[in-house]
Amino acid sequence: MHGSEIWTYRETVVGSPVGKTDVVAGYDVEALDGSIGKVDEATFDAGSAYIVVDTGPWIFGKKVMLPAGVVREVDHDDERVFVDRTKDQIKNAPEFDDSLVGDDEFRGRLGSYYGSGAGGYREDPGA
Repeated sequence: MHGSEIWTYRETVVGSPVGKTDVVAGYDVEALDGSIGKVDEATFDAGSAYIVVDTGPWIFGKKVMLPAGVVREVDHDDERVFVDRTKDQIKNAPEFDDSLVGDDEFRGRLGSYYGSGAGGYREDPGA
């Protein structure tokens, strides 16, 4: 994923009601290797969408921001959001706090981290 693609939900996710930000709030979030917390906030802004996950005890109560492009599936029946990154990749991402939501420099660093060829990148086998 390059540029704004990392901040855009996949077409398979867009067809679901994830665009209604209040719909996924509170959903469990599953990394490739286990649970990482619950959705605290989600946006559907074109080219800049993301979810914020409250990690609870997993990372000592911190929150992480995940670009929309890492969301691979939303299961509304089980209230789960699945992301295509490992727990370590998410844990090692640039540190987030609520004041950074609109910070372009932070979003650039986060996009670079999760983007193609970086530490948080994972080749999408379905692409």
